[in-house]
Amino acid sequence: MKKALLYLLAFVLVQFVCIYAVIIPWGLVEGKNLNQVLLSLGDGSIYTMPMLIVSSALTSIVMIALFLGRRWCVVSRHYLRTRPWGVLFWASLIAIGAAIPSQWLMEQLQFTDTNAALFSMMMSSTWGYVVLCLLAPLAEEIVFRGAILRSLLQSYRPWVAILVSAIFFSVVHANPAQMPHAFVIGLLMGWMYWRTGSILPGVALHWVNNTIAYVAFRLLPGMEDMTLGQLFGSEGRALLSVAFSFCILLPAIYQLHLRMRRE
Repeated sequence: MKKALLYLLAFVLVQFVCIYAVIIPWGLVEGKNLNQVLLSLGDGSIYTMPMLIVSSALTSIVMIALFLGRRWCVVSRHYLRTRPWGVLFWASLIAIGAAIPSQWLMEQLQFTDTNAALFSMMMSSTWGYVVLCLLAPLAEEIVFRGAILRSLLQSYRPWVAILVSAIFFSVVHANPAQMPHAFVIGLLMGWMYWRTGSILPGVALHWVNNTIAYVAFRLLPGMEDMTLGQLFGSEGRALLSVAFSFCILLPAIYQLHLRMRRE
């Protein structure tokens, strides 16, 4: 547990350091004094789309370099050499099947989305896709499955380790609206890591999950403010979409169970 907490602390510290390393100089160059920069950091008024993209990209790059350089996460080509294309395909389908049920659950819980404005700002740019859908999934899988879960599996029963890592993954999102989905997806990605010993299935699921959000934002402007009932035209149709999503999600989980057992 000590190693897992160390990795979690490193993840949080890198985020803060990279944000301050970008935002403070940026604000000073724009003519603000240090006190103004710090105050605007607190209420979020200083953020612009370029600031968010640069700071988020720097955070992911530093995270990847740190965890791989220190060998807190050990990667190899062994799993890729087994040609696990079926596992990666079904892992991607899990993300597709989970998208609408996750949105429905968030609506039922009525949690506040505290990061909606910042994410909207980032997703309005093509570079936002690079940061949110390519760099972030890789960095987070290296940290939460490749380092944190790997260390927990050495000391605890698999499902205890997977549960704890999913809780960590949920909490660090620091956004009530994202936490339930992050927890459930964290369980699934933890299960996949335990069965395969590789972060690749989790990266595939994570990438598709974030890409769905990005594509929906770009193709359906204003969707983030709509309920499923409004999107599909009625609450009944919204529930049918949830049921149909489970027809994708549950077979995908079952197929992964069969295919990862062979691995």
